[in-house]
Amino acid sequence: MAQPPPSAHTVYTPLPLTTDDSQPNALYNAPPSPHGSSFHVPTQDQDGLPYTDDMGIPMGAAQPRFLGRALYDDGGAPSMRSSIASSHNPYSHDRSSAYTTDSTYNLNAAPAPISRGFTESSYRDEPGFFVGEQPVRRRDEKGSAYGSTTKSRRRPIIIGVGILVLLLAVVGVALALTVFKSKIGSSGSSPSSGSSGSAPGSTASGTPAGKIAIVTGTDGSKVIADDGSTFTYSNPYGGTWYWDENDPFNNGARAQSWTPALNETFRYGVDKIRGVNIGGWLVTEPFIVPALYQNVQATTTTVTVIDEWTLIQAGGSAALEEHYKTFITEQDFMQIAAAGLNYVRIPIGFWAIEVLDGENFLPKTSWTYLLKAIQWARKYGLRINLDLHALPGSQNGWNHSGRLGSFNVLYGPMGLVNAQRSLDYIRIIAEFISQPEYRDVVTMFGVTNEPQGNQIGIDNLSSYYLQAYNNVRLASGIGEGKGPFISFHDGFLGLGKWDGFLPNADRASMDLHPYLCFSTQSTAPISTYGTRPCDSWGGQFNSTMKNFGFVVAGEFSNAVTDCGLYVNGVGQGVRYEGTYTSDGPWPKLGNCASDWLDYPNWDAATKKAYMTFALASMDALQNFFFWTWKVGNSTAGKVEAPHWSYQLGLENGWMPRDPRSAAGQCGNTSPFVGTLSSWQTGGAGAGNFDPAVTNALAWPPAAISTPGGSFPINILPTLTPTGAVVTLPPPTFTSVSGQPAATASLNVGNGWANPGDTAGMMKPIAGCKYLDPWIGPVQPPAPLCDNARRQLPFGKASTTDAAPAATITAPP
Repeated sequence: MAQPPPSAHTVYTPLPLTTDDSQPNALYNAPPSPHGSSFHVPTQDQDGLPYTDDMGIPMGAAQPRFLGRALYDDGGAPSMRSSIASSHNPYSHDRSSAYTTDSTYNLNAAPAPISRGFTESSYRDEPGFFVGEQPVRRRDEKGSAYGSTTKSRRRPIIIGVGILVLLLAVVGVALALTVFKSKIGSSGSSPSSGSSGSAPGSTASGTPAGKIAIVTGTDGSKVIADDGSTFTYSNPYGGTWYWDENDPFNNGARAQSWTPALNETFRYGVDKIRGVNIGGWLVTEPFIVPALYQNVQATTTTVTVIDEWTLIQAGGSAALEEHYKTFITEQDFMQIAAAGLNYVRIPIGFWAIEVLDGENFLPKTSWTYLLKAIQWARKYGLRINLDLHALPGSQNGWNHSGRLGSFNVLYGPMGLVNAQRSLDYIRIIAEFISQPEYRDVVTMFGVTNEPQGNQIGIDNLSSYYLQAYNNVRLASGIGEGKGPFISFHDGFLGLGKWDGFLPNADRASMDLHPYLCFSTQSTAPISTYGTRPCDSWGGQFNSTMKNFGFVVAGEFSNAVTDCGLYVNGVGQGVRYEGTYTSDGPWPKLGNCASDWLDYPNWDAATKKAYMTFALASMDALQNFFFWTWKVGNSTAGKVEAPHWSYQLGLENGWMPRDPRSAAGQCGNTSPFVGTLSSWQTGGAGAGNFDPAVTNALAWPPAAISTPGGSFPINILPTLTPTGAVVTLPPPTFTSVSGQPAATASLNVGNGWANPGDTAGMMKPIAGCKYLDPWIGPVQPPAPLCDNARRQLPFGKASTTDAAPAATITAPP
């Protein structure tokens, strides 16, 4: 079929809420667009070099996403997720410009929503605070909202009745909308503002006394979105939203009646994390947003668009920002809370902070949208697990690291430099999210997604993790409520390898990504998979909870085969059909389209089987994040990877409306029944490390692994902490009308939680030769650092920073 004409942006199928009162949080699809698609893959890049080898893999590339070498190999245990990324530029062995991280941020975020609402700590299935009747207003609240209620001594019956009727009507409207200004939700560690900027006699949003300001609501209430649009808040589980433009850091909103409000303590190990990833948004993946990639590909014949690097290389910057604006909106966050979920995991790339010359990423733009996500999460009572998904040089070589090809963090000749840069970015993010304005919303921090632990080695990965832990705790401090849970991915080494890692670590958790679909393929129907998660995963998670501490499944899905458009990557084929271009040969078992992907024609039994599989996964994993919330349409106008979309499952009846219904699906034989140690939740003893442990894992490691052996760090390029520190900008707030909100005295934070953290950022050293950060698995020339090699660094801060180059520091 002919390729549709190029589009300036990708239009995603809208998913508005139905107004059917019988199904208050049902969703529906807009009619699909009947577009076909074709895909042209050139054989050479812009320099005339071949893109792929005879197996269809980029020259010098690591195996693409989900390969066996990155999976468990323990006698048949289900495989863990690996992923895919992209690179086809010739290697650059040196650059002539100076590396600098000095930058100036002048980014303005859109209006920041606020979440504040009624608090109720007890576990209830009914709609929380509003149970069968409206709440009773306090007299001082009524007086503030409606003015004096002083009674006249002469109370004529007619006037009295009139006033009473009028008051009842006004109070009824106010209570029906639950839109009064109430100083609830102000307890806890986050500020409630306390300085709203309102004039005397006004409500929080500047409304004159006697008027009603819409600042909070429950199921059925009207919401004004930050873009000025309106929709109905549809949450049957007792959730409460809150937004007051002049009180943007109040944390009283509650996702559901059974989930602690943001200003209440979330009891890890007791309260369950029932979460969903917002994948494909701020770090794109072709299978999640296929139309974005297809539309940009249609504009070029010189670049094969297979990852974010080549997307920008092909001129897709405008399309990418339009994607940021449209793929995920405020309504998605409302719908997530309405689906009974209480957490979101949001992947971001290092380019949210800075981009150096030669790095094909859109600099800093995604940060403005992450600030929106924090606003929306706060408004609807959702907590955030912020995941650093992509590091400079790539930590795994897959497309969701930003660039498909080799991996160069803690591996290869640039492995140390890329790790040093990554640790700086971890520190910068930790300083921002540890500020009191944000720490009760962004409560978990995944410091590195899916590093290649088998090649890096567990000792070096452990050393890097300890330094990342130290950077986060330096920003936030030790103790409950002083910073995020720190999440460490297992590096595909297996949970058992991490038993006893960092005993007494303050709020540290393991992150595992269990999948069934990327190892052995099968034609067995989905109805045969009902107990697989219980049998395979429950024991692993219980053992880790006992022997390490808190563990979360950061990713899992409903897929049991690798069928789906671009699931393995653009042009990579699928194992199930025998067309996968690596790690084979794979026999052809059937046809994905008819066997697994025709979800509009799934019968009730098939949907029930998928529901059973989803419930078993949730029960076995206990604390989880489904991958992913939404999968966008292809240019054919349909979702072509249905097993990966939580939202699509809700719409079509194969995902649970209430994830609590998963409890007991595994027969109550696997759930963890112990309690976490006090240090695991920030209590007594947290952070008190044995010096022998920390000394053994001192950073940096003595050597870095490379193909064919390892090299001492004293002959590899390294950086020194002499640069100016980059800080992330806070949001700016405007009213719905577009006028500045009355927040002149509001403290939005300065991006740096700990003023005592004064070390500089890592900068190049004179006399060192710096290779391309994505150089790949090559043998480094030795030595790379000596006084005879006085050469300029490999890059500098993006020219969009308009910042001077860093001064070269003399070698030690």
